Amino acid sequence: MKITLRIWRQESPSAKGDLATYDLDDVSEDMSFLEMLDVLNESLIMDGQEPVAFDHDCREGICGSCDLMINGDAHGPERTTTCQLHMRSFSDGQTITIEPWRAEAFPVLKDLVVDRSAFDRIVQAGGFVSANTGSAPDAHATLVPKDNADRAFAGAECIGCGACVAACPNASGMLFMGAKITHLGELPQGQPERSARVVDMVAQHDAEGFGGCTNLGACADACPKGIPLDVISQMNRDLQKARLTGH
Repeated sequence: MKITLRIWRQESPSAKGDLATYDLDDVSEDMSFLEMLDVLNESLIMDGQEPVAFDHDCREGICGSCDLMINGDAHGPERTTTCQLHMRSFSDGQTITIEPWRAEAFPVLKDLVVDRSAFDRIVQAGGFVSANTGSAPDAHATLVPKDNADRAFAGAECIGCGACVAACPNASGMLFMGAKITHLGELPQGQPERSARVVDMVAQHDAEGFGGCTNLGACADACPKGIPLDVISQMNRDLQKARLTGH
């Protein structure tokens, strides 16, 4: 198949960026999207041109590094990570526009690479749990109801890719933060710092320049791991409770 790529090229954070057009022939529909970009970069290098910079790591859909906006959709037309997206999701002769995440809190570093360290600082603001660590406890030593365990696992599935921020018209990180807060908030080990955690993480979120949530639901629709929208509700309940109790 033949495709035309319109890719955002930006030399540095302070440079002015623009879309560059490239044509690729003989693209296999079995290629992953990143493999297709690898082929493009090989041809650019052979022609003495600068390859396109993009983030990737595991290429197994579990690290969240492959953050690309593809034809206006976070990670592309399928509900998956970019590295797990395949070229069979596109048609022969199609034009594909590839851009970086667009958010004030995710500044562009080069081409398609953005700085997502704001997410790291939000997690750091949440601090640690004070539960003792060490050797593995006996099975069922601390009983957790199944509904709570399932909910905690659902929150823990968040890989921090930032698709929720990219899809949100407000560039809000509430789904990411709600997942992290729900993960620990449903477990006994997360209770001692529960109130302080949500207050500090929300404050850091706002300080980083993320927008507010208006419950459009675009974040949950774009999430490759299917994080439920109601983790935001749980975060808001925790926040209001913390404020009412003086934390």
